[in-house]
Amino acid sequence: MTRRLGCLRGVATLTGFALAVEIGDWTRFTGNTIGSFVGLVPSEHSSGASRVQGPITKTGNTHARRLLVEAAWHHRTRYRPGKTIHDRWALATPAARARGDAGNRRLHARWIKFLERNKRSTIADVAIARELAGWCWSLAIMDD
Repeated sequence: MTRRLGCLRGVATLTGFALAVEIGDWTRFTGNTIGSFVGLVPSEHSSGASRVQGPITKTGNTHARRLLVEAAWHHRTRYRPGKTIHDRWALATPAARARGDAGNRRLHARWIKFLERNKRSTIADVAIARELAGWCWSLAIMDD
């Protein structure tokens, strides 16, 4: 599983191993619920027809959340697969490689959209980390 997670930028061997240990059984989640497990979803204050979203909940696994937020910063720079990512891809299956490449492209494109909309970089990073958690989940539950 660590090799599959390594197909994403920012997730090397140590980060992938730590996420695998902290999350444990990935099959108990879906791509949408993994973000709430690590506390990367916005809080909400609703009453009647009004709906106000606040800062992230920060509930759940703090170590996994920190790892994902740190890994999300790597998606800010231009996406050019270099030697390091190609070396990690060589250890993974072709399906995991393709999924990781698609995830890297999408996450970088989301960074660009956030920057174009003049979002604060910390807000954008947490949003990317939330989506990165979903990409990690999709790679973790893949069959070899």
